[in-house]
Amino acid sequence: MKRHLISAADLTRDDAVLILDTAEELARLSDRPMKKLPTLRGRTVVTLFFEDSTRTRISFEAAAKRLSADVINFSAKGSSVSKGESLKDTAQTLEAMGADAVIVRHGASGAPYRLATSGWIDAAVINAGDGTHQHPTQALLDAFTMRRRLLGPDGGLGRDLSGRRITITGDILHSRVARSNVGLLATLGAEVTLVGPPTLFPVGAENWPCEISYDLDAVLPKSDAVMMLRVQRERMGGAFFPTEREYARRYGLDAARMARMPGHAVVMHPGPMNRGMEITAEVADSPRCTAVEQVTAGVSVRMAVLYLLLGGAQPPAGQAPAEPPAARPRTEENH
Repeated sequence: MKRHLISAADLTRDDAVLILDTAEELARLSDRPMKKLPTLRGRTVVTLFFEDSTRTRISFEAAAKRLSADVINFSAKGSSVSKGESLKDTAQTLEAMGADAVIVRHGASGAPYRLATSGWIDAAVINAGDGTHQHPTQALLDAFTMRRRLLGPDGGLGRDLSGRRITITGDILHSRVARSNVGLLATLGAEVTLVGPPTLFPVGAENWPCEISYDLDAVLPKSDAVMMLRVQRERMGGAFFPTEREYARRYGLDAARMARMPGHAVVMHPGPMNRGMEITAEVADSPRCTAVEQVTAGVSVRMAVLYLLLGGAQPPAGQAPAEPPAARPRTEENH
């Protein structure tokens, strides 16, 4: 069976913990003089981005190169795609180049799934964000960061986030990060609460495995982690709230609100930040904010995903594999 990572909801609890544990093992490479492993030498990884995202692209590229893979960057802007070439034609071009993995970011929800299940390409497909649908590696790196902060690097090995209370605040309607995190965190045993104005919740959100609240102040005192989401104006076709100032007053995280959180609780943000709107500079720059750690975690988590999907010949850091190949994460074609 082909192995892909299309949706965070397709991962079982064991799959997710295996990825997080593998990422923890690989994260230790950053402390070594030689940070590269020969695991994927001779493999070709293609980043196929139809949407701009410097941060995600660089993170995947760094992850692939640290595993010694050859990386080809394919940008839709200025390419044959901008001249009308279809996704199928692009996929077949990549297949002819001998791609072993294709990392796809696309503005249309479902495009990576289509690429993975169409038969156009034999490579492993990794979803790097599709429309307002899914961004599974972002959810994994968020979970990795939470587990490290709340349980410790070594204390978290083999463990999930059972009993932890996670609050996700902001533009839920347009956020693939929120959708991915809700599914993955629920799988890992966390209790998730979504907070935001009623106009920024999608239809059917009440059926997701989470609680819904419109009052940020009410949920802060019982949160172990609070994730602030950016208001995605580029995806909005109308006015979803009166003014930015009003939004910041009701749903922005400032020092006063952060003080209401438990002492151990952390503040998270997937980036990029709108400082002064969903988060103040004082909170963003505080030791409790994990935004920079999340970027670092992204490389380790994406290394783990590439390693597990492409089935490296050698285990990371020379250790025995944590699980047999059958336990490695894959997406069932039931999306």
